Amino acid sequence: MSDELKGHAVQSAAMRERAEAEMKALGIDEAFIGKLVDTFYARVLAHPELGPVFDARLSGRWPEHMEKMKSFWSAVAFRSGAYGGKPVQAHLGVANMSPELFPKWLGLFAATLDDIAPNEEAKAWFMATAERIARSLTLSLFYNPALDDPALKRS
Repeated sequence: MSDELKGHAVQSAAMRERAEAEMKALGIDEAFIGKLVDTFYARVLAHPELGPVFDARLSGRWPEHMEKMKSFWSAVAFRSGAYGGKPVQAHLGVANMSPELFPKWLGLFAATLDDIAPNEEAKAWFMATAERIARSLTLSLFYNPALDDPALKRS
């Protein structure tokens, strides 16, 4: 292994250790991640606007999706690098998805955290992360740079 690769491995391990310590200090563990995902997606399915969009895409594949989301949130929280999915590509072409659904998704996520987060700091960390994810997906899926053209704004 080259010195550069060794250095990268050491740096990655240190990042994971810091993330694990940070999550432990917030009261976050794998059990919480599982409860968060299970509780949140139960609410998504029951939501009159979000439920049909998610269920149409995931019908018959919910167990796999739930495991993938638990892996995703665990990888994000603990910086494990364990999640190898492609979120933008996974959301491309989802029928009836619109930018207006993201605030509703965030609202359900916040309500879930209000009910189950171990403390305000944990809630704040997960909400800030969810907001970054929602912003990134919204821009990736719906942003049209032509709409920012100053020439178009004058007309």
